[in-house]
Amino acid sequence: MEAHAVTPDVISYSVAISSCERGQQWPWALHLFREMQIQLVSPDVILYSAAISCCEKGLQWQLALSLFNALEHRHLVPDVIIYSAAISACEKGLQWGFALYLFHTMHATGVVPDAICYNAVISSCEKGLQWQLALLVFSRMCTQKILPNLVSYNAVISSLEKGFMWQLAVGLFMQMADRKSTRL
Repeated sequence: MEAHAVTPDVISYSVAISSCERGQQWPWALHLFREMQIQLVSPDVILYSAAISCCEKGLQWQLALSLFNALEHRHLVPDVIIYSAAISACEKGLQWGFALYLFHTMHATGVVPDAICYNAVISSCEKGLQWQLALLVFSRMCTQKILPNLVSYNAVISSLEKGFMWQLAVGLFMQMADRKSTRL
């Protein structure tokens, strides 16, 4: 039997990089990403999302932002999933300022944040001891009609606790408990 060369395409690379993400192997993911470009396979938004998520899970916020910035050079438009991954990378890297910057950029470009984005920004502010900003983002989440979930409440209440704002923390806890009882 004759052997035929099989050339990986963007889907093959995407699956391989996603498997690196699940295995928390960000160096391999970036190696595959570079190899793909050497092989002249053009990455798409899905592939960038997988690579950024891999960096996020590997606590490589600088690399995640570098990949995010490369989207523009490729004329690719980031979606809510890519923004979420980049914001989460900033959160895990304790970079609340970059997380807020991405969040504002997201709004400016017309990408509508979801609960995951809001939660990542709130958590980032909480970890950065920025309770005022965490509360502001939480309030915006509510005014945008995005229902806060347990992660949202826990992050903003934790930020208030760290800021010695126990009255506000208890008030939000009571609001969360009231919402739960009205849903029953």
